[in-house]
Amino acid sequence: MVSTRRRDVIEAAGRLFAERGYHGTSMRDLGRELGLLGSSLYSHVESKQDLLVEVVEEGARLFEESAAGALATTGAAVDRLRALIDGHVGVILDNLDVARTFLNEARVLDPGHRARVLGARDHYEEAFRSVIRQGVEEGSFRSDTDPKTVTILLLSMLNAIERWYHPHGPLGRGDLVERILELTLRGIL
Repeated sequence: MVSTRRRDVIEAAGRLFAERGYHGTSMRDLGRELGLLGSSLYSHVESKQDLLVEVVEEGARLFEESAAGALATTGAAVDRLRALIDGHVGVILDNLDVARTFLNEARVLDPGHRARVLGARDHYEEAFRSVIRQGVEEGSFRSDTDPKTVTILLLSMLNAIERWYHPHGPLGRGDLVERILELTLRGIL
């Protein structure tokens, strides 16, 4: 179990990494955010890289859980695709700092951690590819649909939400999910 104080440090790190980037955030910045001396942070963590690992792995876990829930959805491929899209949007909007850090800062992880996160990402992408393959096999998606390309395009669109979507804007969360699904389905139905 992570101590409350350590959890606070991890959350603050995620917030600063999301706002300033990993390289733009110092331990001194993190200390100021928490009202601590930068040096006293080392009683909670070993390094800034360790904080990045924790935040990015949290993001990977959230996306994986979302995909597992979507794949458990009963019904046709379009129902599972809607659940995957809804889950992805939910992870981003409900965990914006973690999602931003996962999407934008995982590239600066050390090689061992980066390989693990890339493996989790590949597994997550396979959930989308498998649902699209299912739709092709059941005849609800076009037979010439390439699951890999559709997955890359769809996830690129979904991942960009963190840059432009505003929860108090004119587009509600449910509408956002439906518009992304509609746009995707127009290409593959």
